[in-house]
Amino acid sequence: MRDLHSPTLRLRRLAAQLKQSREKAKLTVSQAGESLGWTASKISKIETTETKRITAADLDRLLDLYKVTDPAKRAAMHALARDAKERGWWSKYREVFGSQALPDFEAEASVIRAFEGLVIPGLLQTPAYAHALFEGGRYTGPEDIERRVHARMARRDILTRFQPVHLRVVMDEAALRRMIGGPEVMAEQLRHLLYMAKLPNVDLQLLPFAAGSHAALVAPFSILEFPERSDPPIVHVGTVTDSVFFEQPGDVERYNATFGDIQGTAISTAQTARFISDLLTSLEGKQ
Repeated sequence: MRDLHSPTLRLRRLAAQLKQSREKAKLTVSQAGESLGWTASKISKIETTETKRITAADLDRLLDLYKVTDPAKRAAMHALARDAKERGWWSKYREVFGSQALPDFEAEASVIRAFEGLVIPGLLQTPAYAHALFEGGRYTGPEDIERRVHARMARRDILTRFQPVHLRVVMDEAALRRMIGGPEVMAEQLRHLLYMAKLPNVDLQLLPFAAGSHAALVAPFSILEFPERSDPPIVHVGTVTDSVFFEQPGDVERYNATFGDIQGTAISTAQTARFISDLLTSLEGKQ
């Protein structure tokens, strides 16, 4: 099992602490830059995480300027800087995940709340289902499909690791009805859903067709929450070409409200399990 952490979150945490230290020292960005013989832009880029890697020497100069003398605090900030430089396993799948990798944030998430309207959520897919799903997209070679499947399966570790993420999924009935890969693949996928739904950290609810119109007749989305209070929640929305992340409190709150609405409309986890079991029985009868 990989020791997962997020270099991006560690960098953001370090940047926030440096900004707080500068403000506590009652220095502006321009004053800090001038004192160090740097441009104000360099200080600003560090505090906004535009600068992805902070050297130990530069960090020490900043901490000295801000009069951060506590050895434990300095050591913790150096540890953040080192962690921020590491490359996560997902870095080798850059062509799959895009410029901002969702697994980078999933690695340290404590809770993920996700809505999916048309397909089984990626974290709950089987290899065969994912393979069939990618085959149905724009034509690409078998090697590329295999890489995409491997990347998707690697994400699932967060559900079974020590201190796993708590996954709360609301899924439209259409995702279960769409025959991806044929009856055999779908039957295996449904069995996997039932297995995952028994885990204490996985909650699965269904939005049946009978619910009619609901608040999430929009693109699928995920809300990621983190255990550190200094790491605010973010929203991920997948697009055809990349990922979009929303971090402003107002945006996050709107998605929180939407998820709350659809969770209230969805049937319970027990009812969902019975629905999936009935659908599985029907599929197995057709094989």
